[in-house]
Amino acid sequence: MSDLSRRDFLKGLAVGGTVGYFAMAGVSSTVMKNTFIPPAKVGTEDIGECKSVSVKVISETSWFNNPLLLEDIKKAGGLLVNQYEIPWTNTGVEEGWKGDNAGGYATLIEVEQLDGSKRKFLLDTGWNVDWTDECFKREGLDKMLANGEIEFLIISHEHFDHYWGIESTLKHRPDIPIIVPKGFYPEGFELLKGAEFPKCHLSNKVPHTGPLEVRESGKVHKIMPGVASITFDVPIITRVFGEEVLVFNVKDKGIGIVTGCCHMGIISLMEHVKSTLKGGDKIYAVQGGLHISPFEDWDPQYDDLVLALHHYGIERLGCNHCTGYITAEKMVAANLPVIKGTAQFKSKRDIYLGNGDSMTF
Repeated sequence: MSDLSRRDFLKGLAVGGTVGYFAMAGVSSTVMKNTFIPPAKVGTEDIGECKSVSVKVISETSWFNNPLLLEDIKKAGGLLVNQYEIPWTNTGVEEGWKGDNAGGYATLIEVEQLDGSKRKFLLDTGWNVDWTDECFKREGLDKMLANGEIEFLIISHEHFDHYWGIESTLKHRPDIPIIVPKGFYPEGFELLKGAEFPKCHLSNKVPHTGPLEVRESGKVHKIMPGVASITFDVPIITRVFGEEVLVFNVKDKGIGIVTGCCHMGIISLMEHVKSTLKGGDKIYAVQGGLHISPFEDWDPQYDDLVLALHHYGIERLGCNHCTGYITAEKMVAANLPVIKGTAQFKSKRDIYLGNGDSMTF
């Protein structure tokens, strides 16, 4: 992203709180969609096919107390402050992990190929290293990483709750191949090399020694038969830019999408998939963060968005993380195929897939 475009982005956000929010969260309502996104044609990009995909939620608990996280950001100067400059609360949080408000997002993905072989990789790697270590141990990821069973790590975006727990992965396999989206800042690459950022209580004591790939935006990056990633140029809060999502073409079922946060907006994402991928007119499943009312600040326009999801014929919807509980309730009430969880391991409710829960498509 050029210096000029970054300046234009900041100017745009300064226009007003509402405009700034939509710029950061992505175009998500059907009203916004109909205004800015032309009708999409079905795409032709062929990513092949796979037999099935299993998604295991290692942690969707990015932080434990919403008001406390927002207060940290407010005290530091607001939503545009560099995340590496924010002194995040890491003591005295009753519902946190060992007093720390930081949790983290991480998901294990297993793909079964048409020949029956299975391959595993990790999407994101948490925030609080102690919490992420606990989650990795609980689900056996520590051993999977150590024995090379997990082939690579994909970082959806540079946000604190998706990337800052990198040490939890590297301590078990420092040479693991890592894929990041275009838009990472210098601090993100420095952290990977073993840097410390005392102000935000962040460090990585295990430098990465393996290959690192930065994925260009606007392209379909094929990973294995039936699996690809797509990176979007999207501005996000706390000076983060760019997000990468995963797409799967499951034989006889259709397209599956797995997101970290979906800052580009779920409607924008599905329209892009439809217009880009062969078979994109059949979106069978969506799993991950949908970035709709993540702080339970429901807006009437989101009702329009929930109802719009019916248009895509989704058969399995595994939302969590930055999808608010109110959002999940609205989706269930609208008879969308939301898969519920078990509310275990510090996930607060069973209204959606939580820590330790799985989804297969």
